[in-house]
Amino acid sequence: MGAALPTLLLILAGVLVGGAWSLHRQGAPRGAVLITALLALLATAAGVLRLIPESGS
Repeated sequence: MGAALPTLLLILAGVLVGGAWSLHRQGAPRGAVLITALLALLATAAGVLRLIPESGS
């Protein structure tokens, strides 16, 4: 179960990137596109950071 959370976060990031692109193509307000893109970046960063192994004691 160790790799489940990063995988889910990266899947969420992909869905959010697709959503941001779709909003952009449909002419949605810039704020909605930027918020969706920001959430995608945060989910990507969180997923990648969760993959980095901890330095255990």
